[in-house]
Amino acid sequence: MTIEIVFLVMLALVFDFLNGFHDSANSIATVVSTRVLSPKQAVLFAAFFNFVAFFFFGLHVANTIGKGIIDIHIVDSAVIFGALFGACGWNIITWYLGLPTSSSHALIGGMIGAALVKAGPAGLVASGIIKTVSFIFISPLVGLFLGFILSKLVYFLARNASPLKMDQLSRKGQLFSAALYSMGHGGNDAQKTMGIITALLFSAGLLGTNYHVPIWVILSCYAAIACGTMFGGWRIVKTMGQKIAKLRPIDGFCAETSAAATLFVASSMGIPVSTTHTITGTIMGVGSRRRLSAVKWGVAGNIVIAWLITIPCSGAIAALAYWGVHFLKGV
Repeated sequence: MTIEIVFLVMLALVFDFLNGFHDSANSIATVVSTRVLSPKQAVLFAAFFNFVAFFFFGLHVANTIGKGIIDIHIVDSAVIFGALFGACGWNIITWYLGLPTSSSHALIGGMIGAALVKAGPAGLVASGIIKTVSFIFISPLVGLFLGFILSKLVYFLARNASPLKMDQLSRKGQLFSAALYSMGHGGNDAQKTMGIITALLFSAGLLGTNYHVPIWVILSCYAAIACGTMFGGWRIVKTMGQKIAKLRPIDGFCAETSAAATLFVASSMGIPVSTTHTITGTIMGVGSRRRLSAVKWGVAGNIVIAWLITIPCSGAIAALAYWGVHFLKGV
């Protein structure tokens, strides 16, 4: 393994760390905003369940990222560097601005941008990109629907319970739902980095002719995303936990459970969905149960705009990085 490959593997793990750092808000925003856990307790809780997702999920998403977005035969170190640079750059920009955008789509945008510069449209796998892009819209809509229906059902079943009893039960339930959501987050998001590292190793001939994800790659990616989650992204916690809709423990339980269900299904199908999009949709669905005005649609609209520009913006950064690499090599 050359120094160049080692550097790119480390850069991929940095992206995975930033993914956990950036998206930790998705896992902990509701339990922090409803005061079920303190911020410190929440990040440790989420990081633990990010890592144990290793024992519950296959590698369907990793295979989609590794072979289903760009043609594996055009992958080289410059493409991987461009993709990772674009994704990391966009993650840092949106973290600074407090926007809960998708690390997943930033990575996919980076891959597309670098591949287009190298090989043009022929370097893209249209079916995988269409499936992934379609879920930019499908996952939050499914989350919104499930969050709305589940909250309606839970409130109906709890209609005769005392407020104190419901608060106690929902706080315990929210620990369970947050654990499920954190597992879904780790199981879907960590695999995206596994896919790009494996594509790099395969293109360098380090895996032979058999495309497979090495165990050290799996463990490294789960560890990196868990470490990122431990440090947390507090700017985004505030947006997710309070600016979209005011949440109570029972609302947090419904939002997290609905999001976890969506992520579990998507991961089993090998679809690299955005955990950010999913939890945002469920929070809006739960908030709209009371009345439509309970959701701050202006904030939600700004978030949706950020979603839509993630792939082209990270792709543009990746294209510039790819050009930069070739310019430096030519000097």
